[in-house]
Amino acid sequence: MTPPPPPPPPPTPSSSSTFPSLPSSKDNSTALSRLSSISSHISPPNTMSSTSSFDAVPLAPADPLFGLMARYKADTFDKKIDLGIGAYRDDYAKPWVLPVVKKAEAKLREDPEYNHEYLPIAGLPGFTSAAARLILGDESPAIAEKRVSSIQTISGTGAVHLGAAFLAKFHPRTVYLSKPTWANHPQIFSNCHISTESYTYYHAPTRGLDFEGFASALQGAPAGSVILLHACAHNPTGVDPTREQWIKIAEIMKAGKLFPFFDCAYQGFASGSLDNDAWAVRYFVEQGFELCIAQSFSKNLGLYGERAGCFHMVSPPSSNAQDATKRISSQLAIVQRCEISNPPAYGSRIADIVLNDPELFALWKQNLETMAGRIIEMRKALVEKLTELETPGDWSHVTKQIGMFSFTGLSEPQVAKLIEESHIYLTKNGRISMAGLNTHNIDYVARAIDRVVREIPSST
Repeated sequence: MTPPPPPPPPPTPSSSSTFPSLPSSKDNSTALSRLSSISSHISPPNTMSSTSSFDAVPLAPADPLFGLMARYKADTFDKKIDLGIGAYRDDYAKPWVLPVVKKAEAKLREDPEYNHEYLPIAGLPGFTSAAARLILGDESPAIAEKRVSSIQTISGTGAVHLGAAFLAKFHPRTVYLSKPTWANHPQIFSNCHISTESYTYYHAPTRGLDFEGFASALQGAPAGSVILLHACAHNPTGVDPTREQWIKIAEIMKAGKLFPFFDCAYQGFASGSLDNDAWAVRYFVEQGFELCIAQSFSKNLGLYGERAGCFHMVSPPSSNAQDATKRISSQLAIVQRCEISNPPAYGSRIADIVLNDPELFALWKQNLETMAGRIIEMRKALVEKLTELETPGDWSHVTKQIGMFSFTGLSEPQVAKLIEESHIYLTKNGRISMAGLNTHNIDYVARAIDRVVREIPSST
């Protein structure tokens, strides 16, 4: 009889695994080593720790105004008020498409020749020539004598930048900016490698113009210096020189051989009159100045996002003025070609129709009176409310100032309190956009201002 087979040997610890076919630790180590060797040959090198060419680039601060806009949009408070952005709003705090723009758009859509082709480098000729007539006047001697070089730009910002780029190349002199000025002015000239200085302008105690300081600064500027002047509705203060003061400014600048650079963003929007708001520019041209103008149609036509603007260089009266105009125009075209090649078409086509159609031009004047008139009424209403509340201080400067903005005189701590507690958004220097006020929120704003002025007395 055959004896039974011996019992199987007891299982080893490794055979108790659910995955008995896995290699042993020794085998695993060998396999990993081989995989690592193969990987080093087929994988790209690890660049995570390498040094970038731009490691030294600093983080730029956020734009204060657009940061303020972002805070406003993120605020869920139902009574929040935007007094920061420089854009017109109607009495219900809504953007207003001008009736004349709607009519111009309808005409454009009905035009069988309408297309999306490139514009010339210098822009739409009908628009640029009409824009020059608008700012200089139909009877301008500079236009009659063909002393004006005009080129279409990406709104007023693009016009200032094009002018800065041209000056950097052909007239590299220090540019003098009012103190304060539009926040974008210094960085535009800085990025074009032009040095800037400030000239005295605003008088904080009176919330008005420091004309003596202004005149003194002009008299101290070296010959050939560029003086950037706000043609009307000074941003951010809303404080403009009188006509008598403009005449004196022109006298000082002519005697000192200074170069005027006018920034005109609010023609017609400031006073409601296109001619009144262009008076300073036209006077300087009549006095024979060589000058340049940055012109925007964002505010006065409400074409904010369409970026319609012009840059004009006016040569002085001379026997070779027309030749100078040709040479300047040719160089402006080169600068333009290198930067944007061709300007955007839609906004300029709208403006072209409005400026060259007598019926629509007349309607535009009415629209301007509507916008300027409502802002003037809001200035009066705010002062009346603050007077009724017996708010500490003199608030008459609000009605003396002009245009989109008012420099209220509110301090930075007062502004911060308005934002945090009342959800009223304005820039930290106390500037408010008058277009953000309306008959529905004026009482709320006045009471909020009254409260912060009492709780945090101003140092001025």
